[in-house]
Amino acid sequence: MLKALGALGLAGASAAVLPAFGTPDRRQDPASCAAQDLSASDPRLVFSNWPEYIDEEGENGEPSTLQQFEKLTGISVSYVPDVNDNTEFFAKVVNQLGACQSTKRDMFALTDWMAARMIQMGWIQPMDRANVPNLHANLIDSLRGVGWDAERDYSAPWQSGLTGICYNKRLVPEVRTMDELLTRSDLRGRVTLLTEMRDTMGLTLLSDGADPADFAKDDWDTALEKVKKARRAGQIRAFTGNDYVQDLEAGNIAACVAWSGDVIATGNEDLVFVTPEEGLMIWSDNMIIPNLATHQANAEKFVDFYYQPEIAAQLAAYVNYICPVKGAQDAMLEIDPELAESQLIFPTDETLSQTHGFMALSESVMRTYEGEFADVAGS
Repeated sequence: MLKALGALGLAGASAAVLPAFGTPDRRQDPASCAAQDLSASDPRLVFSNWPEYIDEEGENGEPSTLQQFEKLTGISVSYVPDVNDNTEFFAKVVNQLGACQSTKRDMFALTDWMAARMIQMGWIQPMDRANVPNLHANLIDSLRGVGWDAERDYSAPWQSGLTGICYNKRLVPEVRTMDELLTRSDLRGRVTLLTEMRDTMGLTLLSDGADPADFAKDDWDTALEKVKKARRAGQIRAFTGNDYVQDLEAGNIAACVAWSGDVIATGNEDLVFVTPEEGLMIWSDNMIIPNLATHQANAEKFVDFYYQPEIAAQLAAYVNYICPVKGAQDAMLEIDPELAESQLIFPTDETLSQTHGFMALSESVMRTYEGEFADVAGS
């Protein structure tokens, strides 16, 4: 499962690849930037996550996974869907983390590259392995041994997912490639791209025949110029974070770069997620506990709870992203046999052979590329 994650450069995203974060004066020692854990006397937890990324109470009153966790543990969870994209969320917490100050959060979920950067900076607390046995027993093999957290001491994948194209079949014919998305006249002004640079530019690099996991500066320049040209031509309505879903459902856009689970979660049969002819991007979002979190043990209970196969299956049945938990596919058979066969939740090797990751970048190159992309996205 997920063998193609090796292409993400996860194993290569080591300290040597992310050396300085551009702010060496803000590096912390997690051991000296830890708060007293109040979990035993204060049964609360504040968790920041992406929107539309957790199940809700069923139509007939069936409890959500979150409600089950709260009832089982007595812990009250403030679940805050305020992660719209990694860079935007980073801006919310960078000053506090860099100064060893509280973010007022006990845990948040960020994508591989951002989680790696924060761990490298010493901004994330290690989890007590004794408190998360399900994580270490049930994490799927392909998500183990990542270079930036080889033993998963600091991170626990929440979900993994695919980045491809979505189009509204009620409004336009099938959109099969990034080139079509960026040039087709019937899509002009009705397209959104993601503000997540690695998703949008990864697919654009693929459309030029370049490998997002191993590309040169000339490849980058060519791909960026393609996006610039589409922007100048009025092809692109906007660059968005997770909020593109609202425009999709409202019919304000006809096609976009999209995340796999978002499309299925809408329940709108007019919205079709497509594997571009050139391939997909793949990623994981990871639960991490920031320095000065005051309810770490409660956060660890949360992580361990969601690594039970039955709970993971219930969550996956709602969010429709790739499930990181062993045994969840068998558990899904009891919930929805059709979803147990879904390629977007439990992809086969054939599906994964079409996926690609974005290569790890040195700090200076990362800042250059992100700046150039932001100039286009914000223009």
